[in-house]
Amino acid sequence: MKQGMKVGKLIGLVVVLGFISYHINAQTEVSSDESLTDKQQNLISIAALTAKGDLQALKPFLDKGLDTGLTINQIKEAIVHVYAYCGFPRSIRGLQTFMEVVNERKAKGITDFLGATATPVNDERSKYERGREILEKLTGVPQNMPQTGYSAFAPEIERFLKEHLFADIFERDVLTYAERELVTISVISSIGNAEPMLRSHMKICLNVGITPEQLEQFIKVIRATLGKKEAKVAQKVLNEVLSVS
Repeated sequence: MKQGMKVGKLIGLVVVLGFISYHINAQTEVSSDESLTDKQQNLISIAALTAKGDLQALKPFLDKGLDTGLTINQIKEAIVHVYAYCGFPRSIRGLQTFMEVVNERKAKGITDFLGATATPVNDERSKYERGREILEKLTGVPQNMPQTGYSAFAPEIERFLKEHLFADIFERDVLTYAERELVTISVISSIGNAEPMLRSHMKICLNVGITPEQLEQFIKVIRATLGKKEAKVAQKVLNEVLSVS
């Protein structure tokens, strides 16, 4: 009987320890879900510094990005994405710097994973229609309303946005929509004086699964990467977005 009691106690202890272990793991999973991953944080820094043109500061983040598991193609895609918001010169200089980093790592015997390329698009619709659909998914707002504001003032830029930015670029699946939006708000935070656009894309971030807590963490990454001035502006815009969301 005593042996039976000992076995019962042992089973009970195993159950309790299993229960505790389950809850510790569950808490870890929740904490992880509420935080930006190392990959996401490095994408933010890479995009922000590429847009700023600070190539010396960019190099260690390119190294860290590869070390945290970003593929060569994901980083290239992020730097290419940057050009849509701050121009070819910054993007090309970022790519040239990345080439240097990759070659330096090769010389050290480090083999980095190239990663997947973009899936070919098999959609017979026009790029305008495809871009319009993607923009609807991102914003949650129908895109068949009469044009107003700058879109009515300069219809060609509205067409370029849908055909090129949201079809040619966002349609490429090397990065997710969430990753592309993190890159986008990083660039806009870096170049400054574009708060309305930053506000719009922070709203899109929330629509594509980035949480308010992750956006608060984004501000911290921007502060550490760019400085207090850029972080202060981004924080003000985020506060406005969260106050009405």
